[in-house]
Amino acid sequence: MDFRESGEIMLGFSLTLYFLFHGVSGVDEEYLSVKEGDSVTLHTGVEINQKDTIRWFLKNTRIAQIIGNISICTDVQCNKDTETFRGRLKLDNKTGSLTITNIRNTDSGLYELQITSRISNTHSHKTFNVIVSAVCASDDPAAEHEMKMVKGGESVTLYPGVVKNPNDVITWYFNEILIAEITGDQSQICTDDQCIDGDEGFRDRLKLDHQTGSLTITNTRTTDTGLYKLQINSSRISFSIRRIENFTVTVSGSGLSSGAVAGICVVVLVVVAAAAAAAGMIYYRKHQAMSCSEKPQLSNQSNGGLYSSVSQNGDPAIVTSQRIMTGIIKD
Repeated sequence: MDFRESGEIMLGFSLTLYFLFHGVSGVDEEYLSVKEGDSVTLHTGVEINQKDTIRWFLKNTRIAQIIGNISICTDVQCNKDTETFRGRLKLDNKTGSLTITNIRNTDSGLYELQITSRISNTHSHKTFNVIVSAVCASDDPAAEHEMKMVKGGESVTLYPGVVKNPNDVITWYFNEILIAEITGDQSQICTDDQCIDGDEGFRDRLKLDHQTGSLTITNTRTTDTGLYKLQINSSRISFSIRRIENFTVTVSGSGLSSGAVAGICVVVLVVVAAAAAAAGMIYYRKHQAMSCSEKPQLSNQSNGGLYSSVSQNGDPAIVTSQRIMTGIIKD
C-alpha cells in the first residue's frame, strides 16, 4: 500500500467520524421562520430513557440539558450567559424537545441538538436555523392588536395574518372562551355551542372559513364587544409553531332596539287613532251645528200674537203657505 492509498483511507475514516458526530451538511438542518411572540417547539424525534443525554446549544452556548428524566436544566441553570431567555425555555422530559415561548428577534440563530445514548453507544446531531421577524417597530404590546369597529347588526370578519396550512389547527376564543375550532381534518369544525366551551350567546351567528381560518360574526350585538384571540398550531415532523393573534372588536349601538321600535310603532298608532277620533268628533259636531241652523225658526208676529214660520232664505212658497194657514185660522 503506497502513501497515496493510505492517505485516502485516513481521509475516508476522518470523514466517517465527522459525519457520525456532526451529521451530513444540509441533511439534518431545519430552517424555520417565525414572528415575534410565537411559541416554537424543536422536536428531537426520539423517546429518551435514563441513560440518554440531550443537550441544546444556541450559538455554541448550552441553553438546556436533560439526562434521562432525572436531571433537567434550562436557561441560566445551565449557563449564566443565557439570562436573555428569562424562563422562556421548556424541556419535555420524555422526548427532550425544546420549547421557546414568546420568541424574540434576539432569539434568532442556529440551535444545535446533541443526543448521546449510552445503551447503543451512539451520538446524533441536528441543527435548527431559526429566523425571527419583528411584528412591528413598536414595543407596545397593544400595537399587536388589530382593532375592529362595527355598528350593531352589521357583520365583521377577523382574518388570520398568515396563510393557513391544511394541517393547521385553528382555534378562536372570545374573552378566553372557546367559540370556534377547525382541525386538519376539514370535517371537524365547531362553532358556538358545538365547541366544548361554546357560548350560546352567539346563537348560530358564527361562520368559520375552513380554507383561510377567518371568523365571521353576523348580526353583531353590543354584547359581542371584547377580545378575540386566534391560536394557530402548525406542526411539522421536526418542529411546531404556535401563533397567537389578538383582535379587539367594538360593537356600537345600532340606534333603537327591536323592542323599542315596536313600542314606538304602538304609540304612533295610538296617537293616529286618537287624532282620527278627534277629527271625526269635530266634523260630527260641526255638521250637527250646520244642520240645526238650516231648520225653520219660530218668530212672534204682530197680528194677534200668532206664530208664523218663515224660512231664513225667504222662500215665497213657505210664506204663502203660512199666510193661507193664518187666514184659515181667523175664519
